[in-house]
Amino acid sequence: MQSPSAAPIEIDLKEHRLENGLTLLMHEDHSAPIISFQVWCHVGSINERPGITGISHLFEHMMFKGSKNVEPEEHSRIVRANGGTDNAFTTEDATAYFENLPSSKLALAAELEADRMAHLRLTAGTLASEREVVKEERRLRIDNSLYGTMGEAIFSTAFTVHPYRWPVNGWMPDLDAITLEDCKEYYRTHYAPNNMTIIILGDIDPQDVISTVEKYFGHLQPAERPDTVIPREPPQKEERHRDLHVDTQSPWLAVAYHIPEATHDDIPVLELIGSILTDGHSSRLYRKVVYEDKAALYISASVEAYKDPGLFIVTARGIKQGHSPDEVASVIYGNLERLQTETVTEHELEKARNQIETGLIFSLQTNFVRGLQMGFSLAKTGDPLGFIKDLEKYRGATADDIQRVAVKYFAPGNRTVVRLLPKEKQQKKE
Repeated sequence: MQSPSAAPIEIDLKEHRLENGLTLLMHEDHSAPIISFQVWCHVGSINERPGITGISHLFEHMMFKGSKNVEPEEHSRIVRANGGTDNAFTTEDATAYFENLPSSKLALAAELEADRMAHLRLTAGTLASEREVVKEERRLRIDNSLYGTMGEAIFSTAFTVHPYRWPVNGWMPDLDAITLEDCKEYYRTHYAPNNMTIIILGDIDPQDVISTVEKYFGHLQPAERPDTVIPREPPQKEERHRDLHVDTQSPWLAVAYHIPEATHDDIPVLELIGSILTDGHSSRLYRKVVYEDKAALYISASVEAYKDPGLFIVTARGIKQGHSPDEVASVIYGNLERLQTETVTEHELEKARNQIETGLIFSLQTNFVRGLQMGFSLAKTGDPLGFIKDLEKYRGATADDIQRVAVKYFAPGNRTVVRLLPKEKQQKKE
């Protein structure tokens, strides 16, 4: 089985640094007269503390509520009126804002973004309205979602002191408690040019881009960066369990193991393991749990790699009648132990490499997603092209690496297990 591309992926990325510390990354692609303009602020839920969890995401909403020269909700209307699309999102390690526009609208994107980065209107009224919007999002994405409930439970159980223990959406009591002064302090501290990277891709002239960005962002004043110490999660030494009784017809199960930060050389190997276990119908766990045992509707493995150490998570959804979460957990443990004691076949390893590489290549087909890849890589590793360098790590990983990494991380004491169980079973038991 041949790798889909033996040739290296090359992205010509030009960098320019403004005197105020703002970093500008540019990639030319003249295949279509469009651009993707992305502002990456290096602040996410990792920068929060108990009492203001969720403020990064709340603040993302506030950025659409008007600035010195733009009325509330006008930002998106102006972009749409000029043939573009825009949005924003918040993660554990970064918050990003983007516009996809005709290339002739470069200055418009720069002017709109610079205006709200420098002159955002922060009022008690907009905070009150967006607080309710964000709380409703939390109800939709976490409180009334099995996916969200499971994700929140596994992270808040596996982590005890690190900020990754709370969701990007934040805890509900904290969302109620965030004040206007908290928002103003957050804006002053984190929305400064020396904490931003602008990524612009598409039909651009780099010199024109530099001139435009200098014009609109060059006057912004840098901020003194806080010397905040983020708590380091202590090593987990004993297995942890948590059961939640929720509105579900069938149980769900998540099994998580602590893994290192995104820059660690073991991360690509863990991604190969995840692919071998659950990527495709012929993968080990998917074939066993879903097809042979018919024990669950779906099973997946994910590598949640961040700037700080994250988690490797296996999730089984919709465990069927006649089967139990413990039974599925035993199958998961057995397959992880098999990785520790038996070397994977070269066919499985090559298939996993191909699946990951093919997925990456397809993800680079548009400048917008290419920019997102760069932004995520920058936020997690400090290198906007780190995801391309990982290709060599996938290609260089051996069966012995798979075994070594499985032994290193899949230990019972490093394991956290969360079960979502139907409420009615709890009531009958009681």
